Amino acid sequence: MAQRTGLSVTALSRAASGERLASAAVVRAYARACGADPDEWERRREAVAEEADSPYQGLARFEPGDRDLFFGRDRLAEEALRLVVDHRFAVLHGTSGSGKSSLLRAGLLPRLDALIRERDCDMELRLITPGTRPAATHERLLDPAPDGPERFVVVDQFEEIFTLCRDRTDRWRFVDRLLAAAEPASRLRVVIAVGGSFLPRCAQHDGLAHALRHHALAVRPMTRAELQEAVVKPATAAGLRVERELTARIVEEAADRPGALPLLSQALRETWRRRTSGVLTLAAYEAAGGINGAIAAAAEEVYGRLTAVQAATARRLLQALITPGEGSTDTRRPVSLADLREWPDPELPVVLDRLAGARLVLLDEGNVELAHEALITHWPRLQAWIETNRERLREHRRLSEAARLWTERDHDPCSLYRGTQLAVADLLFDRGTSDHDLTGRERAFLSASRVADSMERWKARRIQRRMRSLAVACTVVVVGALLAAHIAWQRGNAAELQNIRATALEAAALAAETQAVDPRTAALLSVASWRLDPSPVSRAALISTLAEPEDDVLTGPVLGDDDRAFLVDSGRTLLVAGTGTWSSWDVATHRAIGSGPLPDGRVAEADPAGRTLLTGGGRLWPLTPGAGTGHPGTDGRVLGFGADGHSYVVRDHGPDPEVRLRAVDGGRTLFEAGGDASPVPSPDDSLVAVCRPGRPPEVWDTTSKVARPGDWGTARAADCSSGTVVFGAGGARLAVATDTGVRVWDTATGRQLADLAGPATG
Repeated sequence: MAQRTGLSVTALSRAASGERLASAAVVRAYARACGADPDEWERRREAVAEEADSPYQGLARFEPGDRDLFFGRDRLAEEALRLVVDHRFAVLHGTSGSGKSSLLRAGLLPRLDALIRERDCDMELRLITPGTRPAATHERLLDPAPDGPERFVVVDQFEEIFTLCRDRTDRWRFVDRLLAAAEPASRLRVVIAVGGSFLPRCAQHDGLAHALRHHALAVRPMTRAELQEAVVKPATAAGLRVERELTARIVEEAADRPGALPLLSQALRETWRRRTSGVLTLAAYEAAGGINGAIAAAAEEVYGRLTAVQAATARRLLQALITPGEGSTDTRRPVSLADLREWPDPELPVVLDRLAGARLVLLDEGNVELAHEALITHWPRLQAWIETNRERLREHRRLSEAARLWTERDHDPCSLYRGTQLAVADLLFDRGTSDHDLTGRERAFLSASRVADSMERWKARRIQRRMRSLAVACTVVVVGALLAAHIAWQRGNAAELQNIRATALEAAALAAETQAVDPRTAALLSVASWRLDPSPVSRAALISTLAEPEDDVLTGPVLGDDDRAFLVDSGRTLLVAGTGTWSSWDVATHRAIGSGPLPDGRVAEADPAGRTLLTGGGRLWPLTPGAGTGHPGTDGRVLGFGADGHSYVVRDHGPDPEVRLRAVDGGRTLFEAGGDASPVPSPDDSLVAVCRPGRPPEVWDTTSKVARPGDWGTARAADCSSGTVVFGAGGARLAVATDTGVRVWDTATGRQLADLAGPATG
């Protein structure tokens, strides 16, 4: 057997005796030698390894039942106990990965429970997390009965009031109920644990700010001695031994490193899985990937064993458990198992079992969540998924909240999506192809929104048909009235003239009635009234309707403070740029024709063709698939786009600025001139007219970089404001506004074609 496997007799004897768990290499060699499937026997070996109880938690937090394996935090746990005994409301805070939840659950809670029993206090302990509706969910818990026991509420993951709760009223009501514990007459005591990155948001509340200053404890990194305890003592309690070299290596790598505890715990758990004869070795630690690579290695190992269909399910599931940060870090998000069961995915139970078995996710109280946020920051594959789908993840969280509110408001139609929101949702959550991670409630919400939108469009079309019918009827009346007027004029019939005046008054009244809903028909009626009888009433109706802007009935989005709307593509497209997204509509058909994400920052301008947006930060953002990003890192101020949107003008910063004409696609410089110049490109960017105050215009060829000859000197530009220099269609003509009028040249010959006298104003 030793010859067939290539292993030593000693290694085979130990593996066969069962005195230790054989390594994966030994198991595979043994299986091949016996004619068995090596992959199958490696899976069996991994199953045996997982069945044993690890003394290390991996990414999972310590729970109260794990207190016998919770080492290295005795001193901090005693400090936390003194804090909560001395203050009715207290705060624990620390960076992500500092061990707040484990300290709270396996360090503080058992000590509190022992103290309550020792002093025979009439008090009950409750551990909660805020969730999406903290005040509504925990209202009764935070109001102990006057004749009942006192209640000590321990709030873990307090930052969920910001990451999960979207209702500001509910959020701050929950905070106020917790802070009421500080009142001497209260029968409530509270301690909260919150991530350090959320302290500025907590400080927005006066009561929380006071508690952070006076009743708070920072969860510090472990000292070297505490790290050594955390490494060695769990193994000793399980009857295992840790190599001294491994202990020294881990302490050196983890000391003074914020957020290292979940990385350390995962590395130790993976090292334990590779233990040899009850010894955790440095070689096993390195094979597991060490502190920096153990999380990614374990996650990739589990992911690599999934089928292609299961891998797609795992990707959807893991992304569903994340709340993408908006100006903050990405955080984990618990999802109820009931919601997950609504996914139309038969592979979900298998994938969930695999991920939970590897402790990448936790199943607790009907919810599933990531084992730790360190998985987000230390698994490159998951990071790449998040970055690729960040906008969809954000929109999905908004959809979840909107669907929840719609349900709570008894399916109020006013809560449904409309306009931009519905158009974006339709693109991101296409029915049957990309909605597999939506819950039943979210699908019902989108379906109701689509039905309501269809009904509104049908009603709008019906109103338009009625208006057209009304216009036809009015036209018939007007034509008849005009004919009668002509006959009356010919015959001089006073009675007929009286009828005409009555008809004119009727048309004027009808114009006033329809002015708000159909300005176009109202204008036609007022003109007809004036032609029938130019009376003061007809004149007033005519002035009123002509002053009314003629708006088409296009249901668009409600614009926010930072939203901008542009009519582009010669008025054929309405483009709306908002916070984080853009959407466009066909003006003629009223249909949404596109949408997509935008970078942070207010949008300043859209190019005339509607292909590119300019943000306030000077970034060019393409709106067409596959387009380049122009010149996203412009070093100066963008002055405007060319007539066809293929180029833009930018002025450099600095004491001697240059003005450049650049191509949107690629940022290539087409033309450059001194800082006082105002270049205006022709529609095809082949020519550039340069305007300088008080000097003749110049026309340059952008390909040869040569100025075109011509009698341009006959004019000196009045100023260089927008519109002073204008190319005609195709660039064949150039018009320049001067102090004495407007002059027009042929750009091919440089010959002046016209001199339109008059001041160049207005």
